[in-house]
Amino acid sequence: MKKQLTTIITLCCLVWLASACRENEYEEQIIPSTGAQVTPGVEGTKLKGFFLLNEGNMGSNKASLDYFDYGTGRYTKNLFAERNPNVVKELGDVGNDIQIYGNKLYAVINCSHFVEVMDAQTARHLAVVSIPNCRYITFAGKYAYVSSYAGPVQIDPNARLGYVAKIDTTDFRIVATCVVGYQPEELVVVDNKLYVANSGGYRVPDYDNTLSVIDLETFTETKKIEVGINLHRLEKDNYGYIYVSSRGDYYGTPSKTFILNTRTEEVSDALNPLPCSNMTLCGDHLYLYSTEWSYVTNSNEVSYAIVDTKTRKVITRNFITDGTEKKIKIPYGLAVNPESGEIFVTDAGNYVTPGTLYCFRPDGTKKWEVETGDIPAHITFTTERLKDQ
Repeated sequence: MKKQLTTIITLCCLVWLASACRENEYEEQIIPSTGAQVTPGVEGTKLKGFFLLNEGNMGSNKASLDYFDYGTGRYTKNLFAERNPNVVKELGDVGNDIQIYGNKLYAVINCSHFVEVMDAQTARHLAVVSIPNCRYITFAGKYAYVSSYAGPVQIDPNARLGYVAKIDTTDFRIVATCVVGYQPEELVVVDNKLYVANSGGYRVPDYDNTLSVIDLETFTETKKIEVGINLHRLEKDNYGYIYVSSRGDYYGTPSKTFILNTRTEEVSDALNPLPCSNMTLCGDHLYLYSTEWSYVTNSNEVSYAIVDTKTRKVITRNFITDGTEKKIKIPYGLAVNPESGEIFVTDAGNYVTPGTLYCFRPDGTKKWEVETGDIPAHITFTTERLKDQ
C-alpha cells in the first residue's frame, strides 16, 4: 500500500512538473513588444495613430500586430502577444486584412480560419468569429461582411464557390451567408449593394472574371458583372466608380486596372496599361503599386502610380520621387494618411524575416523608415490613442 501511494504521489508530481514546464515553455515563447522612436510626436490631429497587421509567412503562425502613435512618434512591434498573453497561438496564421469599425478592431486571419475582434483602444481580445479561409472585411450599418474561399487552402480545379458571411457586430454572430463566385477577395459597399471581386485563384488556369453584386436588403446575389480574370482589389471613389484590379495569369495576360460605373454597371479599361497589386484612395487621388510577377521572365516588374479620380487619368507612374524605391524589394502594403497626405509603403523583403515600413511625405520623399514584423501588409488608422496596459 505504501509503495502504491508513493507511486501515485510520484506520478502526480511528474504530471504537475510537466504541466509547469509546458506553461513556462509557452510563457517563454511570448515575445514582448519592442519599440522604436521614428519621428517627433504630432498633436492636434484627428488621427492618433495606426495599426499594422503583419501577415507572417504561411504555415508559420506568425501573424502579428504593430502600432504607431502620432502623439509620441513611437512605433511598437508585436503588440497583440503582449496585450493578450492568454490567447493560445496569439494572432494565428496569415493576417489578411485589418479594419476599425466603431470601437472594435477586426483582424482577418486567413489560414487560421477566423476573424479576431479586439478593443480598438486596448488591442485586447474580445471575440473570435470562425470563417473558413476568410479573406477581407467591410462594414455597413450594424453588420460586417467577410469574404470566404469556403474550402481548404489548396489549389484545386474543382474548388467550390466562395461566399460572403454577414456578421452582427453587436454579438459577433454569423446571421447569414451568400454564395458568390470562386475564391472571392475584396468587397465594397455602394448604394446598398455589396460588390465582391471573384478571383478563381484556386482553379488556375480557369480563373473567375466576375464581380458579384449582392443586394444588402435581401442579402442575395442579384447578378455577376464580367470584368477581367483573377480579380483582387476594389476601391470606390467619390463619384460612383469602383476601381477593380485584375492580377492576370502571370504569363501572357498582364495585370490591369478596370473602372466600373456603378450607375450603368459598365466596365472601362481606359487606364490600361496600368498594373495593380494594391491600391488606396485619399480624397480624389487613387494611389497604387504593382509587383507584377511573370513566369515568362521569372521576375517582378514594380511600379507606383497615382490616378486622379475626377478625370480618371494617370497623374504619375512613380509617386516615390527620391530614389527610395530602389531599396524596396517587394512592396506589400499601402496606406495614405487623409489628414497629412503621408504615404506609407511596406516592404516584405525576403518574406521570412522582419520587413520595413516606409513613410513618405506628400511630395514622395522619405520621412522615416522602421522595422516591422514579418510580411507587413495591412494598415488601418485610428482616431483613438492606444491606452497603456
